[in-house]
Amino acid sequence: MSNGWVLPDAVLRQAPSYTPRPHELADLELLLSGAYTPLTGFVGRADLASLARQGRLANGEPWPVPVTLEVPRPLAEDIDTTNPLRRVLLLTDTEGAPIAALDTIELWRTSRDMFGVAGPVRQVGDGGSGPFQRLRLTPAKVRASLPQGRVLGVIADRPLHRPQLAQIARAARTLAAYLVVLVPVGSPNPDGLAPEALVRCVLSARARMPEGTVVVLPLAAYRDEIRNAIIRARVAAAYGVTHLLSLANSTVISSTNLRILVPRDVAYDGRDGQWRSLDDVPPRHRRLPLSTSEVSEFLDRGAPLPEWHTPPAVARELAHARPSRRRRGLVLFFTGLSGSGKSTIARGVSDTLLESGERTVTLLDGDIVRRHISARLGYSVEDKDTNVRNIGWAAAEIAKHGGVVLCCPIAPYEQSRAAARRYASAAGAGFILVHVSTPLTECERRDRKGLYAKARAGKLEGLTGVDERYDMPTDADLTIDTTDLPIGEAAGIVLSHLAKNGWIDARII
Repeated sequence: MSNGWVLPDAVLRQAPSYTPRPHELADLELLLSGAYTPLTGFVGRADLASLARQGRLANGEPWPVPVTLEVPRPLAEDIDTTNPLRRVLLLTDTEGAPIAALDTIELWRTSRDMFGVAGPVRQVGDGGSGPFQRLRLTPAKVRASLPQGRVLGVIADRPLHRPQLAQIARAARTLAAYLVVLVPVGSPNPDGLAPEALVRCVLSARARMPEGTVVVLPLAAYRDEIRNAIIRARVAAAYGVTHLLSLANSTVISSTNLRILVPRDVAYDGRDGQWRSLDDVPPRHRRLPLSTSEVSEFLDRGAPLPEWHTPPAVARELAHARPSRRRRGLVLFFTGLSGSGKSTIARGVSDTLLESGERTVTLLDGDIVRRHISARLGYSVEDKDTNVRNIGWAAAEIAKHGGVVLCCPIAPYEQSRAAARRYASAAGAGFILVHVSTPLTECERRDRKGLYAKARAGKLEGLTGVDERYDMPTDADLTIDTTDLPIGEAAGIVLSHLAKNGWIDARII
């Protein structure tokens, strides 16, 4: 694929522009870099049908996952696939800077308001910005720098502790291979680390790895383990990897000639402090690697990770990226019907935390948000969803810097609440969903704002619980019914939950 697609400036200036969704932007970067070879752009209907039937593109080339782009209907109506001057779509990053031009050769409806777009892409501009750009190397650049012989690839989707470092060193030594470490940052990290924190953790272990190259790429993780393994193998092969070490010890299937290595279990040998194959260490001298949950427990408590398991440099980065819960940002998200008591409970929790001075506290009440963050939004389904996502995004940005944020919108839709949880996770913050489950009859009896009376009289439409749905949470961390519960006690339940789980000092309650 040739970058820098040359088009007349007039065509680019007049071309409609669009910012793809995050996973589409990640795919776009991989397309432009050549990591998705043989793909040169977003696939169309024939390829999608062939992939669904037989796991191959329409031309017979094996390929594991659909790489697609969708645009809203008004934008699709501006594109004319029959006119070379009107079928160009300018793709931009989240800040609106152009990064690619798409030559639209196919356009089709995927839903009422969205259209699929297919066609080759070419880079426009300087290739983007962001942290660790020096490590976002193209496959061609990496292959050009590789020495002759075998190349060992490692997908580092989580920090590398001593067990993994021992496995990497053993495989590289056995194969006499050059090392290429691929750090995927296209989806949330399994350990709850921000992408930049994951990269720092991997780099902090660099001195303990064999000679090699570290590459950062926006490779997302798929829920289907087989598809996930195949796409990782395809991308690794594009970077010149001949042998891929599967640190996850999961089933790996490759559609390429790449050799997959599944490492043997290792154990810490208490006799001399070395990591060896499990079978080579007698049980009485054996210490097994910590599990992911055990590592998380150390970090949550603010306890130092044991040096026998984690190199000090990696431990320092992890402690910085995931401070103890007492210092980590937290989004406390209340959801419930109007009049359920969620705002009053949130204010009670906020007052106690402010009085203690232990944490920085921000209260994002639904009415306050409506006046400031979401002032121009109405009360349609779409606007309600956008409002909650706005709240979730703002809360995550605050929590990223260690603050406690209390949000108390009605938040009627499950997908909106799930988005707020994802925002917090991506920011490296905690997220606690509190469902104030006070039933509609009690909320309507209270009716402090008179909303239910107006809705019953036909003077108000779209009131959640009356003529708009409320998706009952199935993933709430805490559920409180305030029908017969004083507000002070309800706030105490929340504070006790925070103390029990290490988010605040129990002495402030």
